[in-house]
Amino acid sequence: MAFFMPIGTIKSGEFHTFTENFRAPANQSIGFSGRLAEAPFRNRIYSTMKAVILISGGMDSLVTTAIAAREGFDLAAMHVNYGQRTWKKELECFRLVCTHYGIDRRLEIDAAYLSQVGGSSLTDPFMPVSGADLQGTAIPTSYVPFRNAGFLSMAVSWSEVIGAAKIFIGAVEEDSSGYPDCRQAFYDAFNRLVELGTKPDTDIRIETPLIAMQKSDIVRKGMELDAPFAYSWSCYKSEGRACGVCDSCARRLRAFELTGLRDPIDYEVRPKYI
Repeated sequence: MAFFMPIGTIKSGEFHTFTENFRAPANQSIGFSGRLAEAPFRNRIYSTMKAVILISGGMDSLVTTAIAAREGFDLAAMHVNYGQRTWKKELECFRLVCTHYGIDRRLEIDAAYLSQVGGSSLTDPFMPVSGADLQGTAIPTSYVPFRNAGFLSMAVSWSEVIGAAKIFIGAVEEDSSGYPDCRQAFYDAFNRLVELGTKPDTDIRIETPLIAMQKSDIVRKGMELDAPFAYSWSCYKSEGRACGVCDSCARRLRAFELTGLRDPIDYEVRPKYI
């Protein structure tokens, strides 16, 4: 059963669903469960400057947050725990990024069903995480089947409730690991799905500002916006120090190498990837 607790009370090995941490505006009240009791749906006004942002705790979602914040959006942040190996570190980074950008409205969602579904080395402890394969074209074992569709569906639902007109996600196609749910075509189709599957007066659009960028360009953009890279985590295997050898670590390290900058997080090893 899902239940509600204030931010900061998650203990090791536990997931807590729909944690919200914010004050209720004058026209809204806090219900007995601790959730925000929103104004009736018929009175919802969609704000063009209110946006939901999906923050995984990784580098791409960090820079996407920096972009949305610079553009002046009133941000509400969503994070999904789905039974991944590094969920505690990613949740910690989510909270640090939210605090850094002054995002008070937060939603932490339990989607542990994805670990029950399996099929990914991120959620199955018996499936080894693949090493770096920067030239490979096959979809890696770290792909979580149709994960982003589930995340976006939750984000659309929340956007309808709070009246957000935008959903930001840090998807990258050009220099990604080949995940099919990180392609521009996928997000174009999903935007059409949102149009068809929400109320007629709903106006929500998914934004992917990094979709066509290389990882090194994302690092440069983050430096330009003074994004706190130390508050992000990319490793698929470890939560103490990043391993440095999984595919995600390799892409991150290569991106920093190409920019001539040193990644501020700690690694067990720092191979050269260029």
